[in-house]
Amino acid sequence: MLTLLIALPAVGALVVGLLPKAQEELAKYVALAVSLVVAVFAIVMATGFDTDGERFQFTQTYWWIKQFGVHWAVGLDGVSLTLVLLSVILVPLVLLASWTPADRYGGASEEAPPARSAKLYFALILSMEAMMIGVFAATDVFLFYVFFEAILIPVYFLVGTYGGPQRSYAAVKFLLYSLFGGLLMLAAVIGLYVYAGKDSFLLNDLIGANIDPDTAKWLFLGFFIAFAIKAPMVPVHTWLPDTASQAPAGALVLIVGVLDKIGTYGMIRFCLELFPGASKWATPVVITFAVISIVYGAVLAIGQVDLKRLIAYTSVSHFGFIVLGIFAMTTTAQSGAMLYMVNHGFSTGALFLAAGFLISRRGSARIDAYGGVQKVAPLLAGTFLVAGLSGLSLPGLSSFVSEFLVLVGTFSRYKVPAIIATVGIVLAAVYILWTYQRIAGGPPKVSFPDLGVRELVAIGPILAIIVALGFFPKPIIDLINPSVERTMSVVKQTDPAPTVAPTVAEGVKP
Repeated sequence: MLTLLIALPAVGALVVGLLPKAQEELAKYVALAVSLVVAVFAIVMATGFDTDGERFQFTQTYWWIKQFGVHWAVGLDGVSLTLVLLSVILVPLVLLASWTPADRYGGASEEAPPARSAKLYFALILSMEAMMIGVFAATDVFLFYVFFEAILIPVYFLVGTYGGPQRSYAAVKFLLYSLFGGLLMLAAVIGLYVYAGKDSFLLNDLIGANIDPDTAKWLFLGFFIAFAIKAPMVPVHTWLPDTASQAPAGALVLIVGVLDKIGTYGMIRFCLELFPGASKWATPVVITFAVISIVYGAVLAIGQVDLKRLIAYTSVSHFGFIVLGIFAMTTTAQSGAMLYMVNHGFSTGALFLAAGFLISRRGSARIDAYGGVQKVAPLLAGTFLVAGLSGLSLPGLSSFVSEFLVLVGTFSRYKVPAIIATVGIVLAAVYILWTYQRIAGGPPKVSFPDLGVRELVAIGPILAIIVALGFFPKPIIDLINPSVERTMSVVKQTDPAPTVAPTVAEGVKP
Protein backbone atom coordinates (compact mmCIF):
# COMPACT_ATOMS: atom_id res chain seq x y z
CA MET A 1 0.00 0.00 0.00
CA LEU A 2 2.78 2.43 0.88
CA THR A 3 4.71 1.78 -2.33
CA LEU A 4 1.48 2.35 -4.24
CA LEU A 5 0.99 5.63 -2.36
CA ILE A 6 4.41 6.80 -3.58
CA ALA A 7 3.76 5.57 -7.12
CA LEU A 8 0.35 7.21 -7.61
CA PRO A 9 1.50 10.87 -7.70
CA ALA A 10 4.63 9.89 -9.65
CA VAL A 11 2.52 8.23 -12.35
CA GLY A 12 0.08 11.15 -12.20
CA ALA A 13 2.95 13.58 -12.83
CA LEU A 14 4.04 11.53 -15.84
CA VAL A 15 0.50 11.43 -17.26
CA VAL A 16 0.04 15.18 -16.80
CA GLY A 17 3.43 15.88 -18.36
CA LEU A 18 2.63 13.75 -21.43
CA LEU A 19 -0.71 15.42 -22.17
CA PRO A 20 -0.76 17.53 -25.35
CA LYS A 21 0.33 21.13 -24.90
CA ALA A 22 -3.10 22.35 -25.93
CA GLN A 23 -4.73 20.39 -23.09
CA GLU A 24 -3.61 22.60 -20.22
CA GLU A 25 -7.08 22.80 -18.69
CA LEU A 26 -7.41 19.02 -18.77
CA ALA A 27 -3.96 18.70 -17.18
CA LYS A 28 -5.09 20.75 -14.19
CA TYR A 29 -8.17 18.60 -13.62
CA VAL A 30 -6.20 15.36 -13.99
CA ALA A 31 -3.59 16.57 -11.49
CA LEU A 32 -6.25 17.64 -9.01
CA ALA A 33 -8.07 14.31 -9.37
CA VAL A 34 -4.85 12.36 -8.79
CA SER A 35 -3.99 14.40 -5.69
CA LEU A 36 -7.47 13.81 -4.26
CA VAL A 37 -7.20 10.06 -4.87
CA VAL A 38 -3.80 10.05 -3.13
CA ALA A 39 -5.23 12.00 -0.17
CA VAL A 40 -8.20 9.67 0.24
CA PHE A 41 -6.00 6.59 -0.14
CA ALA A 42 -3.56 7.87 2.52
CA ILE A 43 -6.32 8.76 4.97
CA VAL A 44 -7.97 5.35 4.55
CA MET A 45 -4.59 3.66 4.99
CA ALA A 46 -3.92 5.74 8.13
CA THR A 47 -7.10 4.43 9.75
CA GLY A 48 -5.42 1.01 9.83
CA PHE A 49 -2.43 2.24 11.83
CA ASP A 50 -2.23 0.57 15.24
CA THR A 51 -0.64 2.81 17.88
CA ASP A 52 -0.08 -0.26 20.07
CA GLY A 53 1.38 -2.36 17.27
CA GLU A 54 4.80 -2.59 15.65
CA ARG A 55 6.84 0.57 15.39
CA PHE A 56 6.94 0.62 11.57
CA GLN A 57 3.77 -0.46 9.79
CA PHE A 58 2.69 -0.83 6.13
CA THR A 59 6.26 -2.09 5.58
CA GLN A 60 7.85 -3.50 2.46
CA THR A 61 11.47 -4.57 2.12
CA TYR A 62 13.05 -5.76 -1.14
CA TRP A 63 16.64 -5.91 -2.31
CA TRP A 64 17.54 -3.01 -4.59
CA ILE A 65 21.36 -3.01 -4.88
CA LYS A 66 22.26 -6.22 -3.10
CA GLN A 67 26.04 -5.82 -3.52
CA PHE A 68 25.95 -2.67 -1.35
CA GLY A 69 23.24 -3.71 1.08
CA VAL A 70 20.67 -1.24 -0.32
CA HIS A 71 16.96 -2.10 -0.02
CA TRP A 72 13.72 -0.66 -1.22
CA ALA A 73 12.44 -0.47 2.34
CA VAL A 74 9.46 1.64 3.36
CA GLY A 75 7.33 1.87 6.50
CA LEU A 76 5.58 4.41 8.66
CA ASP A 77 5.65 5.12 12.37
CA GLY A 78 3.52 7.75 14.08
CA VAL A 79 5.77 10.70 13.20
CA SER A 80 6.27 9.82 9.55
CA LEU A 81 2.56 9.00 9.17
CA THR A 82 1.54 12.46 10.41
CA LEU A 83 3.98 14.11 7.98
CA VAL A 84 2.72 12.02 5.08
CA LEU A 85 -0.85 13.05 5.95
CA LEU A 86 0.27 16.69 6.12
CA SER A 87 1.73 16.34 2.61
CA VAL A 88 -1.24 14.66 0.95
CA ILE A 89 -3.74 17.10 2.51
CA LEU A 90 -1.83 20.19 1.40
CA VAL A 91 -1.12 19.14 -2.20
CA PRO A 92 -4.72 19.22 -3.60
CA LEU A 93 -5.33 22.52 -1.79
CA VAL A 94 -2.16 23.95 -3.33
CA LEU A 95 -3.25 22.82 -6.79
CA LEU A 96 -6.65 24.41 -6.31
CA ALA A 97 -5.06 27.64 -5.10
CA SER A 98 -2.73 27.69 -8.15
CA TRP A 99 -5.45 27.47 -10.78
CA THR A 100 -4.88 30.78 -12.59
CA PRO A 101 -1.66 32.22 -14.12
CA ALA A 102 -1.64 35.00 -11.50
CA ASP A 103 -1.74 32.40 -8.71
CA ARG A 104 1.20 30.51 -10.24
CA TYR A 105 3.36 33.60 -10.69
CA GLY A 106 5.94 34.27 -7.99
CA GLY A 107 6.77 37.82 -9.04
CA ALA A 108 5.68 41.11 -7.55
CA SER A 109 4.91 43.09 -10.68
CA GLU A 110 1.69 44.93 -11.39
CA GLU A 111 1.99 43.77 -15.00
CA ALA A 112 0.13 40.70 -16.16
CA PRO A 113 1.96 37.50 -15.13
CA PRO A 114 3.86 35.79 -17.94
CA ALA A 115 2.21 32.86 -19.66
CA ARG A 116 3.98 29.77 -18.33
CA SER A 117 2.84 26.19 -18.73
CA ALA A 118 0.22 25.13 -16.20
CA LYS A 119 0.84 21.54 -17.30
CA LEU A 120 4.47 21.62 -16.16
CA TYR A 121 3.61 23.37 -12.89
CA PHE A 122 1.02 20.77 -11.91
CA ALA A 123 3.27 17.88 -12.97
CA LEU A 124 6.10 19.27 -10.82
CA ILE A 125 3.81 19.55 -7.79
CA LEU A 126 2.73 15.91 -8.18
CA SER A 127 6.31 14.72 -8.57
CA MET A 128 7.21 16.71 -5.47
CA GLU A 129 4.40 14.93 -3.61
CA ALA A 130 5.79 11.53 -4.58
CA MET A 131 9.24 12.53 -3.29
CA MET A 132 7.83 13.89 -0.03
CA ILE A 133 5.95 10.66 0.71
CA GLY A 134 9.03 8.66 -0.21
CA VAL A 135 11.43 10.58 2.01
CA PHE A 136 9.19 10.20 5.06
CA ALA A 137 8.49 6.54 4.35
CA ALA A 138 12.05 5.35 3.66
CA THR A 139 13.45 3.00 6.31
CA ASP A 140 16.67 2.38 4.40
CA VAL A 141 19.23 5.15 4.96
CA PHE A 142 20.47 5.10 1.36
CA LEU A 143 16.92 5.16 -0.01
CA PHE A 144 16.20 8.13 2.25
CA TYR A 145 19.24 9.90 0.78
CA VAL A 146 18.00 9.24 -2.77
CA PHE A 147 14.62 10.85 -2.05
CA PHE A 148 16.34 13.62 -0.03
CA GLU A 149 18.32 14.63 -3.13
CA ALA A 150 15.73 13.84 -5.82
CA ILE A 151 13.20 16.26 -4.33
CA LEU A 152 15.54 19.13 -5.23
CA ILE A 153 14.72 18.65 -8.93
CA PRO A 154 11.02 19.64 -8.96
CA VAL A 155 11.65 22.42 -6.42
CA TYR A 156 14.46 23.88 -8.53
CA PHE A 157 12.25 24.02 -11.64
CA LEU A 158 9.26 25.38 -9.72
CA VAL A 159 11.32 28.29 -8.41
CA GLY A 160 13.42 28.77 -11.54
CA THR A 161 10.49 28.65 -13.98
CA TYR A 162 7.58 30.21 -12.08
CA GLY A 163 9.43 32.59 -9.76
CA GLY A 164 9.81 36.35 -9.84
CA PRO A 165 12.45 38.51 -11.54
CA GLN A 166 15.30 37.07 -9.42
CA ARG A 167 14.11 33.48 -9.82
CA SER A 168 17.35 32.17 -11.35
CA TYR A 169 19.43 33.50 -8.46
CA ALA A 170 17.00 32.10 -5.88
CA ALA A 171 16.79 28.68 -7.57
CA VAL A 172 20.56 28.32 -7.91
CA LYS A 173 21.15 29.44 -4.29
CA PHE A 174 18.60 26.91 -3.05
CA LEU A 175 20.23 24.20 -5.14
CA LEU A 176 23.80 24.98 -4.05
CA TYR A 177 22.93 25.06 -0.35
CA SER A 178 20.98 21.82 -0.63
CA LEU A 179 23.64 20.06 -2.69
CA PHE A 180 26.35 21.07 -0.23
CA GLY A 181 24.33 19.57 2.61
CA GLY A 182 23.57 16.53 0.49
CA LEU A 183 27.24 15.89 -0.24
CA LEU A 184 28.05 16.03 3.46
CA MET A 185 25.27 13.56 4.16
CA LEU A 186 26.40 11.25 1.38
CA ALA A 187 29.88 11.13 2.91
CA ALA A 188 28.28 10.37 6.29
CA VAL A 189 26.05 7.66 4.77
CA ILE A 190 29.07 5.94 3.23
CA GLY A 191 31.02 6.31 6.47
CA LEU A 192 28.11 4.84 8.42
CA TYR A 193 28.05 1.81 6.14
CA VAL A 194 31.81 1.30 6.48
CA TYR A 195 32.16 1.82 10.22
CA ALA A 196 28.93 0.12 11.34
CA GLY A 197 30.03 -3.10 9.66
CA LYS A 198 26.46 -4.26 9.04
CA ASP A 199 26.51 -4.72 5.23
CA SER A 200 23.07 -3.10 5.26
CA PHE A 201 21.57 0.36 5.12
CA LEU A 202 18.36 -0.69 6.89
CA LEU A 203 17.62 1.66 9.78
CA ASN A 204 16.80 -1.17 12.19
CA ASP A 205 20.13 -2.84 11.40
CA LEU A 206 22.14 0.32 11.96
CA ILE A 207 20.53 1.47 15.22
CA GLY A 208 22.79 0.40 18.07
CA ALA A 209 25.79 -0.25 15.81
CA ASN A 210 29.12 -0.21 17.63
CA ILE A 211 30.82 2.88 16.19
CA ASP A 212 33.86 4.56 17.71
CA PRO A 213 32.65 7.68 19.63
CA ASP A 214 34.97 10.07 17.77
CA THR A 215 33.93 8.65 14.41
CA ALA A 216 30.28 8.87 15.43
CA LYS A 217 30.69 12.58 16.09
CA TRP A 218 31.94 13.21 12.55
CA LEU A 219 29.17 11.11 11.06
CA PHE A 220 26.62 12.94 13.22
CA LEU A 221 27.89 16.29 11.91
CA GLY A 222 27.53 15.13 8.30
CA PHE A 223 23.88 14.30 8.84
CA PHE A 224 23.13 17.22 11.14
CA ILE A 225 24.54 19.98 8.88
CA ALA A 226 22.52 18.64 5.94
CA PHE A 227 19.38 18.65 8.06
CA ALA A 228 20.14 22.08 9.54
CA ILE A 229 20.35 23.53 6.01
CA LYS A 230 17.07 21.93 5.05
CA ALA A 231 15.31 22.93 8.29
CA PRO A 232 16.65 25.81 8.04
CA MET A 233 18.65 26.94 11.07
CA VAL A 234 20.83 30.00 11.61
CA PRO A 235 23.46 30.47 10.12
CA VAL A 236 22.65 28.21 7.12
CA HIS A 237 19.18 29.67 6.58
CA THR A 238 19.77 32.42 4.04
CA TRP A 239 18.52 30.41 1.07
CA LEU A 240 14.98 30.43 2.48
CA PRO A 241 14.18 34.20 2.45
CA ASP A 242 15.57 34.53 -1.08
CA THR A 243 13.61 31.52 -2.28
CA ALA A 244 10.45 32.73 -0.54
CA SER A 245 10.65 36.18 -2.10
CA GLN A 246 10.72 34.70 -5.62
CA ALA A 247 8.79 31.42 -5.56
CA PRO A 248 5.03 31.25 -6.19
CA ALA A 249 2.93 31.03 -3.04
CA GLY A 250 1.58 27.55 -3.80
CA ALA A 251 5.06 26.09 -4.15
CA LEU A 252 6.08 27.85 -0.92
CA VAL A 253 3.30 26.09 0.98
CA LEU A 254 5.02 22.80 0.20
CA ILE A 255 8.62 24.04 0.42
CA VAL A 256 8.23 25.62 3.86
CA GLY A 257 5.24 23.67 5.11
CA VAL A 258 6.50 20.18 4.23
CA LEU A 259 9.92 20.08 2.53
CA ASP A 260 11.70 21.88 5.36
CA LYS A 261 10.31 19.32 7.82
CA ILE A 262 12.64 16.78 6.24
CA GLY A 263 15.40 18.53 8.18
CA THR A 264 13.80 18.25 11.60
CA TYR A 265 12.42 14.78 10.81
CA GLY A 266 15.94 13.69 9.87
CA MET A 267 17.31 14.99 13.17
CA ILE A 268 14.84 12.79 15.05
CA ARG A 269 15.05 9.71 12.86
CA PHE A 270 18.78 9.61 12.05
CA CYS A 271 20.83 11.99 14.24
CA LEU A 272 19.30 10.96 17.55
CA GLU A 273 18.69 7.28 16.85
CA LEU A 274 21.86 6.42 14.92
CA PHE A 275 24.23 8.55 16.99
CA PRO A 276 22.76 8.89 20.50
CA GLY A 277 26.13 9.57 22.14
CA ALA A 278 27.12 12.19 19.59
CA SER A 279 23.66 13.77 19.89
CA LYS A 280 24.14 14.27 23.63
CA TRP A 281 27.65 15.60 22.97
CA ALA A 282 26.30 18.20 20.49
CA THR A 283 23.20 19.15 22.48
CA PRO A 284 24.54 22.34 24.17
CA VAL A 285 25.68 23.80 20.84
CA VAL A 286 22.50 22.77 19.01
CA ILE A 287 20.28 24.29 21.71
CA THR A 288 22.31 27.51 21.55
CA PHE A 289 21.78 27.81 17.79
CA ALA A 290 18.11 26.89 18.18
CA VAL A 291 17.58 29.76 20.62
CA ILE A 292 19.50 32.11 18.31
CA SER A 293 17.25 31.03 15.43
CA ILE A 294 14.13 31.74 17.50
CA VAL A 295 15.12 35.29 18.41
CA TYR A 296 17.03 36.17 15.23
CA GLY A 297 14.28 34.98 12.89
CA ALA A 298 11.62 36.89 14.84
CA VAL A 299 13.66 40.13 14.95
CA LEU A 300 14.36 40.02 11.21
CA ALA A 301 10.70 39.26 10.48
CA ILE A 302 9.72 42.52 12.19
CA GLY A 303 11.96 44.51 9.86
CA GLN A 304 10.79 43.02 6.56
CA VAL A 305 9.00 45.04 3.89
CA ASP A 306 8.33 42.00 1.65
CA LEU A 307 5.40 39.88 2.82
CA LYS A 308 6.77 36.52 1.70
CA ARG A 309 10.22 37.21 3.17
CA LEU A 310 8.51 38.09 6.44
CA ILE A 311 6.73 34.72 6.54
CA ALA A 312 10.00 32.98 5.69
CA TYR A 313 11.76 34.59 8.65
CA THR A 314 8.90 33.64 10.95
CA SER A 315 9.54 30.05 9.88
CA VAL A 316 13.23 30.35 10.80
CA SER A 317 12.02 31.31 14.29
CA HIS A 318 9.49 28.47 14.42
CA PHE A 319 12.04 25.89 13.33
CA GLY A 320 14.19 27.08 16.21
CA PHE A 321 11.40 26.00 18.55
CA ILE A 322 11.18 22.60 16.86
CA VAL A 323 14.92 21.94 17.09
CA LEU A 324 14.92 23.16 20.70
CA GLY A 325 12.21 20.63 21.54
CA ILE A 326 14.02 17.79 19.77
CA PHE A 327 17.32 18.29 21.58
CA ALA A 328 15.83 19.14 24.98
CA MET A 329 15.64 15.34 25.34
CA THR A 330 12.43 15.26 27.36
CA THR A 331 9.22 13.44 26.48
CA THR A 332 7.11 16.60 26.68
CA ALA A 333 9.48 18.71 24.56
CA GLN A 334 9.89 16.06 21.87
CA SER A 335 6.12 15.49 21.69
CA GLY A 336 5.70 19.25 21.29
CA ALA A 337 8.39 19.41 18.59
CA MET A 338 6.84 16.59 16.56
CA LEU A 339 3.39 18.14 16.93
CA TYR A 340 4.87 21.53 15.98
CA MET A 341 6.06 20.10 12.66
CA VAL A 342 2.47 19.32 11.71
CA ASN A 343 0.96 22.51 13.10
CA HIS A 344 3.58 24.71 11.48
CA GLY A 345 2.85 23.10 8.12
CA PHE A 346 -0.80 24.08 8.31
CA SER A 347 -0.37 27.57 9.83
CA THR A 348 2.44 28.60 7.48
CA GLY A 349 0.62 27.02 4.56
CA ALA A 350 -2.44 29.15 5.30
CA LEU A 351 -0.26 32.27 5.64
CA PHE A 352 1.44 31.70 2.29
CA LEU A 353 -1.89 31.00 0.56
CA ALA A 354 -3.43 34.18 1.98
CA ALA A 355 -0.31 36.13 0.99
CA GLY A 356 -0.50 34.63 -2.51
CA PHE A 357 -4.13 35.67 -2.90
CA LEU A 358 -3.18 39.22 -1.87
CA ILE A 359 -0.22 39.37 -4.26
CA SER A 360 -2.18 37.96 -7.20
CA ARG A 361 -4.71 40.78 -6.75
CA ARG A 362 -2.41 43.70 -5.99
CA GLY A 363 0.61 42.65 -8.03
CA SER A 364 3.02 43.47 -5.21
CA ALA A 365 4.56 41.69 -2.26
CA ARG A 366 5.47 44.94 -0.49
CA ILE A 367 3.55 45.39 2.73
CA ASP A 368 3.28 49.16 2.21
CA ALA A 369 1.38 48.54 -1.04
CA TYR A 370 -1.62 47.44 1.00
CA GLY A 371 -4.04 49.06 3.39
CA GLY A 372 -7.69 48.80 4.30
CA VAL A 373 -8.03 45.22 3.01
CA GLN A 374 -10.56 44.42 5.74
CA LYS A 375 -12.88 47.00 4.16
CA VAL A 376 -12.59 45.86 0.53
CA ALA A 377 -11.99 42.12 1.06
CA PRO A 378 -13.07 41.13 4.58
CA LEU A 379 -12.89 37.37 3.96
CA LEU A 380 -9.33 37.63 2.68
CA ALA A 381 -8.33 39.83 5.61
CA GLY A 382 -10.01 37.42 8.02
CA THR A 383 -8.21 34.35 6.66
CA PHE A 384 -4.88 36.17 6.89
CA LEU A 385 -5.65 37.13 10.48
CA VAL A 386 -6.57 33.59 11.59
CA ALA A 387 -3.47 32.16 9.91
CA GLY A 388 -1.34 34.86 11.50
CA LEU A 389 -2.81 34.30 14.95
CA SER A 390 -1.97 30.62 14.61
CA GLY A 391 1.58 31.64 13.69
CA LEU A 392 1.91 33.61 16.92
CA SER A 393 0.51 30.62 18.87
CA LEU A 394 -2.73 32.12 20.10
CA PRO A 395 -4.48 29.80 22.61
CA GLY A 396 -7.26 27.92 20.85
CA LEU A 397 -5.27 27.55 17.63
CA SER A 398 -3.05 24.62 16.80
CA SER A 399 0.45 26.08 17.23
CA PHE A 400 -0.20 27.08 20.85
CA VAL A 401 -0.32 23.49 22.11
CA SER A 402 2.94 22.48 20.43
CA GLU A 403 4.85 25.63 21.42
CA PHE A 404 3.63 25.31 25.02
CA LEU A 405 4.79 21.67 25.19
CA VAL A 406 8.21 22.57 23.77
CA LEU A 407 8.76 25.35 26.30
CA VAL A 408 7.49 23.38 29.31
CA GLY A 409 9.50 20.31 28.35
CA THR A 410 12.64 22.35 27.72
CA PHE A 411 12.29 24.29 30.98
CA SER A 412 12.33 21.08 32.99
CA ARG A 413 15.92 20.42 31.82
CA TYR A 414 17.30 23.67 30.35
CA LYS A 415 15.76 26.62 32.15
CA VAL A 416 17.80 29.49 30.67
CA PRO A 417 17.28 28.51 26.99
CA ALA A 418 13.54 28.07 27.65
CA ILE A 419 13.28 31.52 29.25
CA ILE A 420 15.16 33.17 26.38
CA ALA A 421 13.01 31.31 23.85
CA THR A 422 9.86 32.86 25.30
CA VAL A 423 11.09 36.17 23.85
CA GLY A 424 10.15 34.69 20.48
CA ILE A 425 6.49 34.57 21.57
CA VAL A 426 6.48 38.29 22.35
CA LEU A 427 8.23 39.14 19.08
CA ALA A 428 5.77 36.95 17.16
CA ALA A 429 2.90 39.09 18.43
CA VAL A 430 4.75 42.16 17.15
CA TYR A 431 5.47 40.95 13.61
CA ILE A 432 2.08 39.34 13.05
CA LEU A 433 -0.18 42.03 14.51
CA TRP A 434 1.83 44.92 13.07
CA THR A 435 1.76 43.29 9.63
CA TYR A 436 -1.98 42.76 9.84
CA GLN A 437 -2.49 46.37 10.93
CA ARG A 438 -0.52 47.68 7.94
CA ILE A 439 -2.23 45.39 5.44
CA ALA A 440 -5.82 45.33 6.66
CA GLY A 441 -6.19 48.52 8.69
CA GLY A 442 -6.56 52.14 7.66
CA PRO A 443 -8.16 53.53 4.51
CA PRO A 444 -8.16 51.30 1.41
CA LYS A 445 -5.28 51.97 -0.96
CA VAL A 446 -6.70 49.90 -3.78
CA SER A 447 -9.90 47.98 -4.48
CA PHE A 448 -9.93 44.33 -5.49
CA PRO A 449 -12.38 41.41 -5.24
CA ASP A 450 -12.74 39.28 -2.13
CA LEU A 451 -12.04 35.56 -2.03
CA GLY A 452 -13.97 33.46 -4.51
CA VAL A 453 -15.43 29.99 -3.97
CA ARG A 454 -12.35 28.21 -5.33
CA GLU A 455 -10.03 30.15 -3.05
CA LEU A 456 -12.24 29.58 -0.02
CA VAL A 457 -12.28 25.85 -0.74
CA ALA A 458 -8.47 25.92 -0.97
CA ILE A 459 -7.77 27.73 2.30
CA GLY A 460 -10.89 26.87 4.32
CA PRO A 461 -9.92 23.26 5.20
CA ILE A 462 -6.53 24.41 6.50
CA LEU A 463 -8.14 26.98 8.79
CA ALA A 464 -10.61 24.33 10.00
CA ILE A 465 -7.72 21.98 10.83
CA ILE A 466 -5.90 24.78 12.68
CA VAL A 467 -8.93 25.37 14.89
CA ALA A 468 -9.68 21.66 15.36
CA LEU A 469 -6.13 20.81 16.43
CA GLY A 470 -6.08 23.86 18.68
CA PHE A 471 -8.94 22.44 20.74
CA PHE A 472 -8.37 18.71 20.23
CA PRO A 473 -4.75 17.73 19.40
CA LYS A 474 -5.14 14.28 21.01
CA PRO A 475 -5.36 12.24 17.76
CA ILE A 476 -1.98 13.54 16.59
CA ILE A 477 -0.38 13.27 20.04
CA ASP A 478 -1.57 9.68 20.36
CA LEU A 479 0.15 8.90 17.06
CA ILE A 480 3.49 10.50 17.91
CA ASN A 481 3.87 9.57 21.59
CA PRO A 482 4.98 5.95 20.95
CA SER A 483 7.68 7.29 18.61
CA VAL A 484 8.78 9.77 21.26
CA GLU A 485 9.11 6.98 23.82
CA ARG A 486 11.11 4.90 21.32
CA THR A 487 13.50 7.77 20.58
CA MET A 488 13.99 8.55 24.25
CA SER A 489 14.85 4.91 24.97
CA VAL A 490 17.36 4.76 22.08
CA VAL A 491 19.08 7.95 23.28
CA LYS A 492 18.89 6.53 26.84
CA GLN A 493 17.33 9.66 28.29
CA THR A 494 14.70 9.92 30.99
CA ASP A 495 12.66 12.92 32.04
CA PRO A 496 14.07 15.01 34.88
CA ALA A 497 12.50 14.24 38.24
CA PRO A 498 9.92 16.90 39.19
CA THR A 499 10.97 19.38 41.82
CA VAL A 500 9.00 18.79 45.02
CA ALA A 501 8.65 21.58 47.57
CA PRO A 502 9.62 20.73 51.17
CA THR A 503 6.69 19.76 53.34
CA VAL A 504 5.81 20.28 57.00
CA ALA A 505 6.63 16.62 57.63
CA GLU A 506 10.19 17.33 56.54
CA GLY A 507 10.57 19.94 59.27
CA VAL A 508 9.72 23.09 57.31
CA LYS A 509 7.31 25.49 58.93
CA PRO A 510 4.11 26.11 56.95
